[in-house]
Amino acid sequence: MKLFLKLMLAVGFILLLSTSSLYATANNHYVNGGEGVKAATVPPPGFYYRMYNLYYTADEFMDDNGNETPIDFDVNVFAVVNRFIWVTDKKFLGADFFMDAVLPIVYTDIEIGAMGLDKDEFGFADLLIEPVGLAWHGPRYDAVVALGVWLPFGDYDINNAASPGKGFTTFMATFGGTLYLDAAKTWSASALGRYEIHTEQDDHDLTPGDDFHFEWGIGKSFAKVWEAGLAGYCQWQVNDDSGADAVNSGTHDKVFGIGPEIGVFVPSLKSFFNLRSVWEFDAEDRTEGNVVALTFTKIF
Repeated sequence: MKLFLKLMLAVGFILLLSTSSLYATANNHYVNGGEGVKAATVPPPGFYYRMYNLYYTADEFMDDNGNETPIDFDVNVFAVVNRFIWVTDKKFLGADFFMDAVLPIVYTDIEIGAMGLDKDEFGFADLLIEPVGLAWHGPRYDAVVALGVWLPFGDYDINNAASPGKGFTTFMATFGGTLYLDAAKTWSASALGRYEIHTEQDDHDLTPGDDFHFEWGIGKSFAKVWEAGLAGYCQWQVNDDSGADAVNSGTHDKVFGIGPEIGVFVPSLKSFFNLRSVWEFDAEDRTEGNVVALTFTKIF
């Protein structure tokens, strides 16, 4: 997509097992970096609340060759993503049936010196409903598949690059697995993929191309409550933007990220805390920066 149009549409929000588009790109709803080590592991039957606290910062906007554009760009986004997860005791194909919903609240501050643009906005972003999910658990593996839809719940203004909403609906498929490398399940390797199909955006004739996200993690648990590891993600736009307002539609954005993670389970609180920081690299036609994620998961 043409750089000017991407900048004017930029910066919205997405989620896992989930998490929305925190980053300055018009295409995707899902936020990279929300999940890390054991990204594809769903908990056992029960009700859970997960809060993702995400901070994304970038002062580079890369062109379609991966070179920084001289536009004096700076963006800072803070999001509190509320996720409600219900893993039922119902079985289908040997898997636990689950469903979840995600409601993000996001603050965006974006500046583009070359355009004289300085915008900030706070509000609810778009809503994710994931009504169908299946989670398997084996002696040395976990696996998950799910189907969900991002609904245009957040406020969207085509003339405001800091709008928390995106102005279109996205259908999302999730699939992945975690392998345990020892019988005690202290070493794990996890991969979680998400495929997004977008609809036409409000206020102009533009349908963003599909996106594929791939989150991964390698972790080691110790002392029964601690876990540390390495997490990362990849994202590619896999087909062209379409519609009369699509410009340079053959340009597809992509980005990769990697960074450390540490987590702890506090039995007295029935709660998990995870902290990770992921640095992006090799970005094209989008921002390149750093995301810090602090997640809190409460078991009810």
